[in-house]
Amino acid sequence: MLFDIIKSPSYAQLMKNHLRDMLIYLFENDQNFGILCKIEYVTFDPQLPKHVSDEFRAITLFFLAGYTFESARIDGDTLIFEAGFGQENIGSFVSVPLLSIVQIIIDDTPAFVNLALPQEHHNLVNIEKSEGIQNSMSALLSNPENQKFLKKK
Repeated sequence: MLFDIIKSPSYAQLMKNHLRDMLIYLFENDQNFGILCKIEYVTFDPQLPKHVSDEFRAITLFFLAGYTFESARIDGDTLIFEAGFGQENIGSFVSVPLLSIVQIIIDDTPAFVNLALPQEHHNLVNIEKSEGIQNSMSALLSNPENQKFLKKK
């Protein structure tokens, strides 16, 4: 099932590696591009004023061209670039975890699509899965008829 694949840590690692390779390829070929990313995982240094940050949507497009493209780099599992925001052109360093990038867009066309969940979701899924197993086992064992299914040592 697709959800089982996209929540898999090994799939997330595969997507992260592919994202990194794709970004390096674009940098090496001086190709401007846009990224659609989940804004909840993006950080700004310095923080942007509330009137600017309130304008971002859950999935936000950043276009890397000109100085923003020139300032961009990959540091570990994070894409970092400097950009100006709002009418005041407030400068900030933007840190985008690779797995929060949903699409890479070139010339208005998606060139890469990432379905993997950001790392924080993997931890939640694993907790929910272990709790679900415990709850299922409790429900199973609450019926005395099901005691026969237990392994005896």
